[in-house]
Amino acid sequence: MTNIEIDPVELSQSLIRCKSITPDQAGTLDLIQEILEKNGFQCSRLPFKEENSPEVDNLYATYGNKEPNLCFAGHVDVVPPGKIDQWEEDPFSGKIKNNLLYGRGAADMKSAIASFISASIKYILINKKKFNGTLSFLITSDEEGPAINGTKKVLQWLKKNNIKINDCIIGEPTNPTKLGEMIKIGRRGSLTGHLTFYGKEGHVAYPENADNPITQLINTLKVLNEKKLDDGNSFFQPSNLEITTIDVNNNVTNMIPQSASASFNIRFNDEHNSESLTKWIKEVCEATAKNHKLDIIVSGESFFSEPGKLSNIIVKSINDELGVEPILSTNGGTSDGRFIKDFSNVAEFGLIGKTMHKFNENISINDIRSLSIIYFNIIEKYFD
Repeated sequence: MTNIEIDPVELSQSLIRCKSITPDQAGTLDLIQEILEKNGFQCSRLPFKEENSPEVDNLYATYGNKEPNLCFAGHVDVVPPGKIDQWEEDPFSGKIKNNLLYGRGAADMKSAIASFISASIKYILINKKKFNGTLSFLITSDEEGPAINGTKKVLQWLKKNNIKINDCIIGEPTNPTKLGEMIKIGRRGSLTGHLTFYGKEGHVAYPENADNPITQLINTLKVLNEKKLDDGNSFFQPSNLEITTIDVNNNVTNMIPQSASASFNIRFNDEHNSESLTKWIKEVCEATAKNHKLDIIVSGESFFSEPGKLSNIIVKSINDELGVEPILSTNGGTSDGRFIKDFSNVAEFGLIGKTMHKFNENISINDIRSLSIIYFNIIEKYFD
């Protein structure tokens, strides 16, 4: 077994150079496993596949075998880079320019993974003889995709094998503009509705012989869109419904179409759940439309982790390194925290997210090093 400190910036570069476009891990998990096993971690590779979805490779790694188990979770998969000519640097080069590390995954979230690996190994090197607990990593390549065969399945595997996680930190890019300004202790839920309205096609000059589905569509969307869902609360911003597309596919102006469709998304706080929202949507559709089809997809329920030991440790660790008092927030999109919250206390803290999923995604190398120190401080405070 070889114990050597890991440079978080160099490891970030190595991970970025792996073209791990979701759901392909593209060598990232192989690299991480090699590093962890050399430093005494027990690693389990966990590929999962469901019918009609791609196979996903996952990694669960542990050091130690006693409680409490502090887990760091994250994803190595990234969204596609888009048009390469829109990038100043190769999106998979991991190039550093003007103190910024460029590449897909630099912000979201390969650099955070590199930072918590570096911090954990450093802590083990210093505290190996007196360490009394478990450090673990749960890393997937299915967060940016359908999230069917990733974290969700790994958690089921952990439960089946009686493996308990006590507290979990997800390395998502939680900070809007400055490192240390925000910790996520929950997220709003996400529900997407797909509506199709059916009428009767006909000539626009003879509306009595037709039934215009667009009229039904407009009426229904108006009711849905004008409803004030709530005012938010002390930890959650108000829920919001946004219409995302309206489609008729009518290429002529003198014909009433046979059908019309629309999609919308609701980001909802803990004043609601998907069941109550689905009931309301169905009631609106029944009252405003005749012949219609409604499909609802729930990406995740809202969740909230009450501030306590874990968030307090993260706040103190950030303050010690940066002199910043972070905000406890629940804003932003969904994350794998929606799955982990049923198994463990969970909080999210990582890098700055303003360039994630954009051309020229980048992150300050100074922030990577600071994040690794913060993670080290968290581990130290958690176990000591």
